[in-house]
Amino acid sequence: MFPVLFKLGGIEIYSYGFLILLGFGVGVFIAVRKAKKANIQISFDRIADLFFYSVLSAFIGSRAFFVLMNLEQFQKNPLEAFMLWKGGLVFYGGFIIAAFVSILYMKRHQMPIWRLADITSPSISIGLFFGRIGCFCAGCCYGKETSLPWGVVFKDPRSLAKLNTSLHPTQLYEAIVGLFLFIFLIKWEKRKRFNGELFFLLILFYSIARFFIEMIRGDPRGFLFDGLLSTSQVIGIFLAVLSIFMLFYLKEHNEVLKDGNS
Repeated sequence: MFPVLFKLGGIEIYSYGFLILLGFGVGVFIAVRKAKKANIQISFDRIADLFFYSVLSAFIGSRAFFVLMNLEQFQKNPLEAFMLWKGGLVFYGGFIIAAFVSILYMKRHQMPIWRLADITSPSISIGLFFGRIGCFCAGCCYGKETSLPWGVVFKDPRSLAKLNTSLHPTQLYEAIVGLFLFIFLIKWEKRKRFNGELFFLLILFYSIARFFIEMIRGDPRGFLFDGLLSTSQVIGIFLAVLSIFMLFYLKEHNEVLKDGNS
C-alpha cells in the first residue's frame, strides 16, 4: 500500500523494514520488562545474549525460507536475497529456527526454558502484528481477488502485490490474529497452570488461524501434495499437533503452578 515510508535525502526508508524493526523493538522491550517482573535469577547479559541470538536467527531463518520458496526469482538477481527491507520474510521459518537456537542456548546455560518461552510469547504475537502491517505496506503476502467490501486495491508500482485489483487483505487478517493473541496471552497469563502453556497455546492458535488464511492467499509460494496444501499449511498442521501433545505432556510432567507463581 505504502512501500516507501519516507525519503531521507536520497535514501528511501521502506515501511516493511521499519515496521519489522519496530515490532522486534517493542517485543524485546515487553519481554525484558516481563522477565524483570517475574524476578528470574538470570543476569541481564545472559538475557540480552538470548534475545540477540533469537532475533538474529529469526531474521536468518525467515529470509532463508522465503528465498528457498522463491529460488527462481533470486537465481536471476542473487543480491536481492539480502534486501530484507523490501519485503520477504516467512514467519514459520524465523519462528522455527529462532525457537531451535533459543532452546539450545537455554539448555547450555541451564535457563528455565518453558518459563522464558511463556514470557516471550506475547512479544512474538505483537511482533507478528507489526510485521504483518509491514507486509501490508509492502504488498507481500497478498490475498486472492475478492468482491468483498473490505477488499484492498494496490496501486503503487513498487508494491509487491497484484496491482489495480481488489484483493483479500490477508496481511491485515494476520495482523488482527497477532493482536488478538497478544491480548489473549496477557489475559491468560493470570490463569496459567504450568510453564510452557502460553507458548504452546500461541503456536496452536496461530497455526489454526494461519491454516485458514492460507486458503485465500494469492501470492506465489510453495505447495505440497500436488498443490493440495501450501508449505505453511503442512508446517502448521505439524505444529498444531505438536502443541496439543506438549500441552498435555507439560501439564502432566510439570508441577502445576500455585498461588500465581510462574
